[in-house]
Amino acid sequence: MTAQSETIDYRCGDAVLRGCLSADPNASAPRPGVLVVHEWWGCNDYIRGRAEQLANCGYTALAVDMYGDGQTAQTPEAAGKLMNAVLGDMETGQARLRAAFDVLAARDDTDAARIAAIGYCFGGAVALHAARVGLELAAAVSFHGALASFHTPAPGGVKARVLVCHGGADSLVPGADVDAFKAEMDAAGADYRFVDYAGAQHGFTNPAATENGRKFNLPLAYDADADRQSWRDMAALLEEVFDK
Repeated sequence: MTAQSETIDYRCGDAVLRGCLSADPNASAPRPGVLVVHEWWGCNDYIRGRAEQLANCGYTALAVDMYGDGQTAQTPEAAGKLMNAVLGDMETGQARLRAAFDVLAARDDTDAARIAAIGYCFGGAVALHAARVGLELAAAVSFHGALASFHTPAPGGVKARVLVCHGGADSLVPGADVDAFKAEMDAAGADYRFVDYAGAQHGFTNPAATENGRKFNLPLAYDADADRQSWRDMAALLEEVFDK
């Protein structure tokens, strides 16, 4: 099966958001949906490619635009400005993810009762936030994402199954944040799994991470083994929660 991808515009308030929808045009029945949330670089070709991978695995996938107008960044300074604008106003950020959820759920080729969210780096933090605030997700998966919390869930408040794919050598996510995240999930009674990939640095799933790390003097690196294993771990969780 070869998925087809198309750019789609949707709205949240006055903002026009530009995502990418990937799906099997010949699907005979609605498929589970997956929201794919981008790194701080924005909804670029890497994230669109991940959505297409998911579509080829049997899902209807939407690469989400959290910045508006499909904005992407080419430097850490520009990326940080875009990312921090969202992190500094998580009420709007949450509304933008909700808008993407509603667009995906409303599609004829999506089973609205079976939707998950995955995210990379910044997007991992967004996916975890969605789980923390109780968005109607079957699962939330973070790949080398930030773990600090913008919302502390009450006991029983995390309904989604949670998977955190974390680089064991990720120097951008403090160990204290790891400990606090686990304590938070334990206190909430969440069904979660935290996986450390030994030696993997921040950005380990992105083939461009090593070059970006060199170019911008950042502790980023691609790790092919961790990339493959984390994708398998995610795929196993999605198959389980979606009963595929």
